[in-house]
Amino acid sequence: MHSTGENPYDINNYFEFRDILPGEARQAVRIEEICFPPNEACSEKMMEERIAKAPELFLVAVDRESGKIAGFLNGLSTEESKFRDEFFTDAELYDPAGRNVMLLGLDVLPQYRGRGLAREIVARYLDRERERGRKTVFLTCLDSKVEMYERMGFTDLGMAASSWGGEQWHEMRYSL
Repeated sequence: MHSTGENPYDINNYFEFRDILPGEARQAVRIEEICFPPNEACSEKMMEERIAKAPELFLVAVDRESGKIAGFLNGLSTEESKFRDEFFTDAELYDPAGRNVMLLGLDVLPQYRGRGLAREIVARYLDRERERGRKTVFLTCLDSKVEMYERMGFTDLGMAASSWGGEQWHEMRYSL
């Protein structure tokens, strides 16, 4: 599921993929503020709670040259099978043994977009969670991102119960 020849370079030469480190919370918050409007962005407090609670459910792509995070994906594992807004605001919903993962944010800094990095982060994340025995990955997205996630193998389940940030979201599922 990893990168194909579509990219003009080998992503592995440019990025290191790994779990987030505790000291990188501030960097993740800044990236979130760049990638999402204020009504949708994760708060600093919530990002710190997620990182403290479930660092293994973050996958960061670090620019090998600068040593800085270029993008990341994060989620919470749970036994629940419907996405709800509380996953964005309550890290206590995290169940380390949960068979499902609720994705909470895919962030790629603007200068790294258009290179296949988002697709690579998602592919690696899905592979990793499959290896950990997870069964299903869920996310919510705006209309404009449905096609992108469908190309990554997600199925659109229609409009979500979520109204996070005052928006209407599609709920999408990927069966591992």
